[in-house]
Amino acid sequence: MTQKTSLFKGKQKKKSIPPSRHGKPPPSRKGKRVVKPSKITKEMDADRELSKFINHCNEVKAATAANKEGGQLSIVKTPESTSGAKK
Repeated sequence: MTQKTSLFKGKQKKKSIPPSRHGKPPPSRKGKRVVKPSKITKEMDADRELSKFINHCNEVKAATAANKEGGQLSIVKTPESTSGAKK
């Protein structure tokens, strides 16, 4: 069988003409939109703290496993902003 659509009977799909963008970049939709909840409860705060703790533990485990195998992976803490004390 041929792969040409013009040989088959039935409704033909029309090609749509894309809008003229004139140098504008195409809109990117990557990932899910983060929508902040209107109410933050204590349970949500507890869940967030728990997930932070679990992520930290997983990162430490991965870093120690990599160091045992001879790698150079380590956890780096971000410096706390103390702009008033250093001025």
